[in-house]
Amino acid sequence: MRDQYNESSAPQPRTLAMKRLAMELNVQFQPTDEWGLRRQLSDFRLFRRGMSRRITNHLRSRDDMLETDFHLFDYRFKVSTGKSSKTYQQTVFFVDSRRLGLPEFTMKPENFLHYIGDLLGFKDIDFEGFPKFSSNYYLKGDDEEYIRASLPTAFLRFFSEEKNWYLEAVNYYLIFYRVDHQIPQKDLRTFYQKGIKVFGMLAGPKE
Repeated sequence: MRDQYNESSAPQPRTLAMKRLAMELNVQFQPTDEWGLRRQLSDFRLFRRGMSRRITNHLRSRDDMLETDFHLFDYRFKVSTGKSSKTYQQTVFFVDSRRLGLPEFTMKPENFLHYIGDLLGFKDIDFEGFPKFSSNYYLKGDDEEYIRASLPTAFLRFFSEEKNWYLEAVNYYLIFYRVDHQIPQKDLRTFYQKGIKVFGMLAGPKE
């Protein structure tokens, strides 16, 4: 079911900013989820959380060989906790590409609870040669050997310095975001380019 959008209402400043970015990048733009993206992403944990889920300000780019789709969009959902509720808003980069072929894994910022879990035997995947990466991120997936083989040195170095990101991956799909963080308008182009850079690391040679 499509999100409701009042065509007669004036576009919000953020919608105008993202539409302008789409024109600058020469990519497609829709103010709401006209392409059914939320259904496509329904297996990811982010898109199963809460209720009142909504995608807006959707940029889409497809390469000439029709092998790779890049998407940039805002996503919100609401979590109810008894008498109160909280709305989470984040900007998401998503790529659907035959060049990936990734194992299923999640990567999120490491916190104290993960450290306690590690002491109790619930270990994540660490890389001895990249202690900063292992300190920054909690990496989890069923096929550890495949995951290790899929993450190149450039990726581990990059996220040794870049903190607080979330990644979810499975096969040809990858999403990249920060939970409850809507990327400021002035940083949208940089975020889009950063997403493409992460894709390039994972789609390229595994060195």
